[in-house]
Amino acid sequence: MLKEGMIVGERYEIISRIGSGGMADVYKAKDGKLNRLVAVKVMKAEFSEDKNFIAKFRKEAQAAAGLAHPNVVNVYDVGEDNGIYYIVMELVQGITLKDYITRKGKLTVREATSIAIQVSLGLEAAHRSNIVHRDVKPQNIIISTDGKVKLSDFGIARAASSNTISSNVMGSVHYSSPEQVRGGYSDAKSDIYSLGITMYEMVTGRVPFDGDTTVAIAIKHLQEEMVSPRKYVPDLPYSLEQIILKCTQKSVDRRYASMTELVEDLKHSLLDPNGNFVSLTPLASHAQTVMLSQDELDAIRDGRSGYAAPQKNNDYQDYEDDEEEEEPDEYDDDEDNDEEDGEISSKLEKAMTIGGFIIGAIIICILVFFIAKAAGLINIGDKPTNDTQIEQEIDLDEMVDENGQITVPNLVKITEENALNMLEQLGLKGNKTGESKSEYPAGTIISQEQEAGTKVDQGTVINYVVSAGTDSPVVPEVTGYSQSEAEAAIIALGLETSIEQEYSDTVAIGKVIRIDPVAGTKLSAGSTVKLVVSLGEEDKKVPVPDVKGKDEAIAKKTLTDSGFQVTVETTETAEGVEDGCVASQSISAGTEADPGTTVTIYVYHAPAATPVPTTEPDDPGTEDGETPTSEWRCNVQLVQPENYSGGLVQLLLVQNVNGQNVETVILEGQTITFPYIVSVKGADGVETGTIYLKEMVDGEYVERGHYSNVPFKKVESGN
Repeated sequence: MLKEGMIVGERYEIISRIGSGGMADVYKAKDGKLNRLVAVKVMKAEFSEDKNFIAKFRKEAQAAAGLAHPNVVNVYDVGEDNGIYYIVMELVQGITLKDYITRKGKLTVREATSIAIQVSLGLEAAHRSNIVHRDVKPQNIIISTDGKVKLSDFGIARAASSNTISSNVMGSVHYSSPEQVRGGYSDAKSDIYSLGITMYEMVTGRVPFDGDTTVAIAIKHLQEEMVSPRKYVPDLPYSLEQIILKCTQKSVDRRYASMTELVEDLKHSLLDPNGNFVSLTPLASHAQTVMLSQDELDAIRDGRSGYAAPQKNNDYQDYEDDEEEEEPDEYDDDEDNDEEDGEISSKLEKAMTIGGFIIGAIIICILVFFIAKAAGLINIGDKPTNDTQIEQEIDLDEMVDENGQITVPNLVKITEENALNMLEQLGLKGNKTGESKSEYPAGTIISQEQEAGTKVDQGTVINYVVSAGTDSPVVPEVTGYSQSEAEAAIIALGLETSIEQEYSDTVAIGKVIRIDPVAGTKLSAGSTVKLVVSLGEEDKKVPVPDVKGKDEAIAKKTLTDSGFQVTVETTETAEGVEDGCVASQSISAGTEADPGTTVTIYVYHAPAATPVPTTEPDDPGTEDGETPTSEWRCNVQLVQPENYSGGLVQLLLVQNVNGQNVETVILEGQTITFPYIVSVKGADGVETGTIYLKEMVDGEYVERGHYSNVPFKKVESGN
């Protein structure tokens, strides 16, 4: 571990240690040449002794140093000093995404999407430079105090992955892609998978795969299907759910092809949260089991020439053809001369069998038809008993000809139930293709695709349209609805929709601005209603107001009035800010941002000074002529401020005496150890005060914190 004040590389002065990881310790340092603060990451001893690792690490770190992007923690320098191997990086003031998720439990959809876009842009730049991160996880993503998101630790994972390094050093396997845990080749799509797991954690507050050991988690990445994030966040937008699922496909071919595609879909999801625009690549057809229904099996057995078999993939067809060609080889030992005769006999036998099935089926259908007719199940040619049944006369002698073909009956004006019954008895199938408003009663057939009298094969499907009644659908009022809600309401009435988008200053993104025709209009079934959907305000970003130093309530109102969302965090670190006021804000003042963006304000609350019990002296009385006197004193214990680094200290007491601030130096130019007890006399009659702690930095005292409302008590003493 480096000591404060040490100089590394004859240039970088160590100020303080700010973090530690599995591979390195991170220090805040000052660059003596450029006079700026930097972060110095120093490799731990076990890695410094591995020369092979160091060589690869240098190569990768130098490659990362050439990567300059706003969403990447920049690498300034790589070097070695007396066996200390280090990288000098940009110093980012902020917290890791992991800490941010831990604080909030889970992030809002807008926050998560914004962070994912910024990380994707950084990875996109890296991938264009042929740099793969290989260790994308919330611990390596930093959110700065001005709201910028930066990805760190480029190049380290690649150097480490080629060495034998324990899993506790390499970090969590929760975010590793299947190809990484399998030990195989990993590329840019591995980063896409890891980012997908990170997005999952952002919106749900948990990782999809967890276990007691790294091996157990790795096996889940390889074998188990990921639970949809909607199980934990039911109101998660459909588009973001699909984006996460596409990123985390186990097969690399089914993930996004590049970060560019991912960024486009993430941006699209902000405009159309519930849109169905994310395309998941289907599994290859030869990898699926094709199931035939009982009707399809019956049709094949009956040899129905009109049956339309499902269209198969060419590869699947070739596979079956190969099987049929190779099957005789299993029996082809010494009977080559009999092969041709066997094939002819087999084909003839199949043809005869199929022909027998066809003839038998036709005879059975005719017999069934006449039996049903005699039993009164079919009223063809007779006056129907059902009031909704329209009388229809059919010449039964023409239903089936000598070639086995069937005459299509007239279905128009017949109820759908009776029409299906008729078709079934004739060996045909019925299929409703839609409904339409008409003058016919609801449920009766108003048109058919195959005209009556047409000759068709047995098993042919007859398509028809059913009447939905005479009532015309009325356009509903959907203004202000989300696009998906409006479409569902309109389609449910038998109408179609078309979508147009335009910017609006008053209607939120994704909501319906207006419809054409207007609500209340009567339309015929199948008519189209145009929905105009809002894209939000057109490039009208709002500057973030400066609320630093303002009271918490005033700061919140100022930001809210400007259209921003506000979250509040507390801090015990501030300079020149009163207790209860804003010390800093997550997005810098003046930065232009979309209305609705969340701004975090950090409100300063001074660390408490703990009163220390004291034993008051006995009442001195007036013996020996002594006159009792009194004084106001405090006796408190101070805790160490977060940013105090152990330098020389000045303690200053400030009290309000008759409207004037009176300062008293308690001590100066000394180092102290915390907790530190202060016992000091104050102004008479003043019950509280504020103690300021300042530290010597570059020859000047800089405030590190203050302790408000320090209590003073009246103490009696003798002279």
